[in-house]
Amino acid sequence: MKETGFPRADAENDFLRARRSQVLARLSTWLRREPDDVNIMLPFHEVVEALGYLGERRIGLRVIKLDSIAGTVDRSRDFDRRFRPTSARVRERWERLALAARRGEEIPPIEVYRVGELHFIIDGHHRVSVALAQGMSTIEASVTVVRTKLDPSGIRHRGDLIVKDYRRLFLERVPLTGHARASVIVSDPWDYAKLGEHVEAWGFRLMQDEGKFCDRASIAQRWFDEEFVPVVGMLRQAGLIGERTEAEAYLWVAAERYRLIRTHRWDDEVIERLRSRREWETGC
Repeated sequence: MKETGFPRADAENDFLRARRSQVLARLSTWLRREPDDVNIMLPFHEVVEALGYLGERRIGLRVIKLDSIAGTVDRSRDFDRRFRPTSARVRERWERLALAARRGEEIPPIEVYRVGELHFIIDGHHRVSVALAQGMSTIEASVTVVRTKLDPSGIRHRGDLIVKDYRRLFLERVPLTGHARASVIVSDPWDYAKLGEHVEAWGFRLMQDEGKFCDRASIAQRWFDEEFVPVVGMLRQAGLIGERTEAEAYLWVAAERYRLIRTHRWDDEVIERLRSRREWETGC
């Protein structure tokens, strides 16, 4: 922390420096034409809804990293994603806390939810903002751990929640587990909806062929073992995956298969026709 020997003046400078940094960050975002949600805190309830709530438990006081705090429970607009003040409205309370910190007074711990490695503030937005402005890297917090169906890794901005939400819905329709669950990944959230419909249709045809009912878990595993893995293996040998994920390549070729031959057959002739079509589309 920069010090002039006058704690009150230093606290005022802390606030002005934090406000200036927030304005410059907003200007930079506008100049780079980045999405509006880049500097907005992640809303806790939307994150948990997208990931699927399972339960929670309090684990008490912990020292947490400030850069692990990604969002808030009350969707406060007084601070941006990096907890810089967005207006002068919070100045009085902010400077009072900054002054107390500079004088070495005891600051109460904040209260947070923990989801994976991310933390969401229940109470303590001003304290986090002051700590970051004064160069701190950790803060004491009362932590409640929230368990979710999906891993929150990969969430950076609010727009990332759409992909997580669609993936959660896909896995409810197609309850893959273990290696199969980790292998089926797409980047476009709508592809999860299309893939879910495709697997359900595959399962319906399977039950018709075998003349018996199969539950969703059985269909999901059989689709992965009997359809997805062999097809992806052929696509990889044929050089048709490219920069796509395996699931994206599978979804593309499954759609093309119906356009080309209107059948469920996989053989060298189909692969060759798909390769020729891809080369024509990419100009390779």
